[in-house]
Amino acid sequence: MQPGSWNRSNTFWPVQNGWRMLFRSEPNEIQFGLTLAFIAGAINAGGFMIVGQYTSHMSGIVSAMADGAAVGAWAVLLAGLTALCSFLGGAACSAILINWCRRHHARSQYALPLLLEALLVAGFGLLGEQLPPGIAIAVMVPLLCFLMGLQNATITKISGARIRTTHVTGIVTDIGIELGKLCYWNIRVTEANAPHVRADRAKLRLLSSFLGCFFVGGVLGAVGFSHIGLIAFLPLSVLLLLLASAVVQPALTPAAMQAARQQD
Repeated sequence: MQPGSWNRSNTFWPVQNGWRMLFRSEPNEIQFGLTLAFIAGAINAGGFMIVGQYTSHMSGIVSAMADGAAVGAWAVLLAGLTALCSFLGGAACSAILINWCRRHHARSQYALPLLLEALLVAGFGLLGEQLPPGIAIAVMVPLLCFLMGLQNATITKISGARIRTTHVTGIVTDIGIELGKLCYWNIRVTEANAPHVRADRAKLRLLSSFLGCFFVGGVLGAVGFSHIGLIAFLPLSVLLLLLASAVVQPALTPAAMQAARQQD
């Protein structure tokens, strides 16, 4: 992949003078993704403070399922399967909502998944404290996995499958690749047409920003959940509502749908 060719149209486009940010709706696309990374970090780390389990990355959950199957710990296997299916359900729900908007010629395809996530986060933040502890944990793990699947699928669609905000393994891998390019010495090239190795510095800065937002969100989420409990969900819900509100009106109004049909 050549430097500067990482992103395609309608995603994060690097240009010679910096990053040209093309977003399908009102919010700035990169700020949008950074905010979602912050929210995912907060929910993931904060959720761990309450239920003792990370819910955003499926690698550990599938590994736990395999361990449970190997040693006959069927409760562990069932719990992992529930979490996995919840994550899959969230991703599938995002795809259904986005494709529904496309089918109805909505200009903003991503408002509904964000709105649903905001409502679920707010609802559980307000009502979760009213549930008995055992039931709350039993509900919270599948809910958090569903939310992470929903958000991950949404940002995957927005960024053209280049960015996933609910886990950072791929982000850290890409940062390492760019750092390797940055440290590479272009000397003693024996072939005249040998490529000159260059790091995509703009990509490196962007990926580092995503990693930083996830980390900061995790710190604040862990502190918030450990001190005030589930009510810490509410500020995250407000952030999601702010993201969704910028695009929800043109996505749902009949006038916008009619205008979109006329343009097709």
